[in-house]
This record gives sequence, C-alpha cells and structure tokens, in this order.
Amino acid sequence: MPRATITPQQLRDHVLQLGEKHPPIPLDSVDRTVHDPSAVREAFGPVISYLSRVELEVDRNVLELLTLLPDVDETDRLFFADVWQPQEIQHGLILDRLQQDLGMEPAEPNTTVVSPKIRVLGALAHLRPVQEVARLLYYLTGAATERSAVLAYNRLSEGLERLGETATARTVVAPIKQQEPGHFAYYRLAATQMLQAGLLAPWQLRLTQVLRRRSFALVGVNRPGQEADYGRVVQTLGLGDDLEGFARDISRVERELLWAGQKGMEVPGYVLAALRDAVGAHRERLATGGAAPA
Repeated sequence: MPRATITPQQLRDHVLQLGEKHPPIPLDSVDRTVHDPSAVREAFGPVISYLSRVELEVDRNVLELLTLLPDVDETDRLFFADVWQPQEIQHGLILDRLQQDLGMEPAEPNTTVVSPKIRVLGALAHLRPVQEVARLLYYLTGAATERSAVLAYNRLSEGLERLGETATARTVVAPIKQQEPGHFAYYRLAATQMLQAGLLAPWQLRLTQVLRRRSFALVGVNRPGQEADYGRVVQTLGLGDDLEGFARDISRVERELLWAGQKGMEVPGYVLAALRDAVGAHRERLATGGAAPA
C-alpha cells in the first residue's frame, strides 16, 4: 500500500502537538527513591551514566544543526529549539540527579565542541543542493538515535522493575521514554515528506548514501573510549543477544527511504558493523582489565 502523502502543515501540526502534549518533565515531578542504590548501580550504573551524558549533550547537537542547516526552515527550528531541546535537557538533568543519588560522579557532557566532519559539511551547506542532503542526513541520524533511545529506555525500565525499583522505573524512566517516540516520528515523517516532495535529485540521493555509509556513528560515540562504553550499554541491556535485530530496528527509516531500491537489504552493513565494533571494543576492554567509569 502506498504511503500517505505528508504535507508540510501536517509536519508542523505534529510538532505543535508534541509541545502541547509533552512539556519538559519538571525535576520535582519524579520520585528518585531507590531502595538498593548499590544493586541499581551495579546492574545499570553504566547505562544511566551513558544516557544522562547523551541527553545533556543536546546543546552541542543544536550547534551541529545550526552548522549543518544555516537556512533551517521554521518547522525544523520549532522542533529542535522549542520541543526537542527543552525535553531532552530535562531528561539529562533528571538522569544525572539519579546517578548522583546512586553515588556516581556527575555527567561530563560535551556541549560545545562540534566535530570536524560536521564543520566540513557545514562549510558546503550554504549551497542549497548540499543543504538538502544535510537535511536528509539529519533526519536519518535523528530517527536512528531516537529509536535506539526507545529500545534502551524500555529495557532499562524492565530491569528496574525486576529489581523492585518501581518509583524510578515509573516516575523517572517511564515519562522519559514516553517522549522519545514522538521525536522518532518527527524524523520519520520529515524524511518521508522530503522524498515524497521530490526535493532531492537522483545524484543527491546517491551522495546521501555515500555520506551516510562514511559518517554513520552510534549515538554518543564521539571520543576515544565511548565506543566501548556504548558496547557495554548494549550488552548490559541484553540488546547484544540479537545484534542484527537491534540494527534492523534502529535503521528501519533509512532502509525504507534511502535503500528502498536495494531489495532484500534488511540491515545496512555499516550499522551492523558499528554495533559489532562497539561490542567488540567493550569485550576487549574487559579482556585487558580495563573498565569504564561506573
């Protein structure tokens, strides 16, 4: 069945509804009561630490967006400035408070340093055809990131429930994970709308494929050691038990839109390779006696 046509107004309405239905979560609205801090820290400390850092790096993400999209349209700006950023920063602050309650160090997010790769692409983004490619890459990255977050928060919530930490599971993690699917939906709708409107010529789509293969990175992996940290999160949450299924899930938007012409492709190779490398880096760290901060 053909996908229904998405209009710019429908996309804007989605953003407005997200802002109305899901305001930023107040810090004083969550119950951070933890019955056994040592057990939670042992079981999920690295996961909470990783998620808090990634959420708090939203300010750098905004800088990257402004670098990539110098002529950003008003719907994108409304989404990332008025809805996404305020929600994500609260997620990070809440999780950071939680990890400190558990006796862990505060998060140390990178909020200011934009990567050289982003700067190079941004230098070309004043050219309209390049900016359209950058927009699609932004949507694809956002979709993979938010889908990863949904899966991670679902597993974390289940794990906390098993430990009997219902307050944390239901008032900290549950409200956060409730907001992530709306972000994913925005990226999926926006990417689909671009292609339906024919905004990219065939050469632009080919360029997007090349750049996506070469630039793909797992969420939060920007510095040495963070690849192994990500692998630890994957293993801790049990997502490594079906790594191909995890890769298939987080890449489904780009599979459907960017690689639709390649029938039979269930998982882009670069996504699965990045996940395998992360898990491998984590296992190598363990084998050599190294450890990430807990």
